Amino acid sequence: MARAMRFQNRRDAGRHLAALLRSAGFGSKNPLVLALPRGGVPVGYEVARALRAPLDVFVVRKLGAPGHEELALGAVSSNGVRILNQDVVEALGVPADIIDAVAARELLELERRERAYREGRPAPPVWGRTVILVDDGLATGATMRAAVAALRRSEPAQIVVAVPVASPAAYDEFSREVDAIACVFTPEPFHAVGLWYQDFTQTEDEEVRDLLGRSSREIGPEAPAFAQASPS
Repeated sequence: MARAMRFQNRRDAGRHLAALLRSAGFGSKNPLVLALPRGGVPVGYEVARALRAPLDVFVVRKLGAPGHEELALGAVSSNGVRILNQDVVEALGVPADIIDAVAARELLELERRERAYREGRPAPPVWGRTVILVDDGLATGATMRAAVAALRRSEPAQIVVAVPVASPAAYDEFSREVDAIACVFTPEPFHAVGLWYQDFTQTEDEEVRDLLGRSSREIGPEAPAFAQASPS
């Protein structure tokens, strides 16, 4: 990992991350790049472009604590996987019915985003593939943990977590939980993902759709070798 730095923006961060993944040989594994929207998509676009890999989204929503939305109670994914940060839940004393209400609201937003981003396209098959899960950074890792847990249900051959920046604790955790982790640097003290970007402006839905469409046009349709189905 390189020494601590500040990225210009998410696209710049994606180019640094792509160089790291290429040097590690992931470009030769015919990967599928799945970006966590919205902020992970500009990063994932640059990764997919450099690796000549297909790009799609993997939609996961953080469960923000009521009144303290910046604190993650956990996260949910589109196939119903829910991950909770028990330490945060217990420290705030959040009851189960409140967590259920937050999760229900976030599932509605998750479904809206999937419809908006894919515009009718089916989710790509992941069985038997090397999947690179991309986000713009890892702080607590709650959202990424939900993504990894959900993705495992589809039985990919390999799960690679790829982020430009991560807290040392999150990096250590995922290095034990997934097949590989790629991270440009892990600053200490970490504080927050946004501190390591000069421009951390929120990514909008329109940019997500634009980058997904642009990636599809640049890479083209997936080769037949990618169109694997799970064995019956």
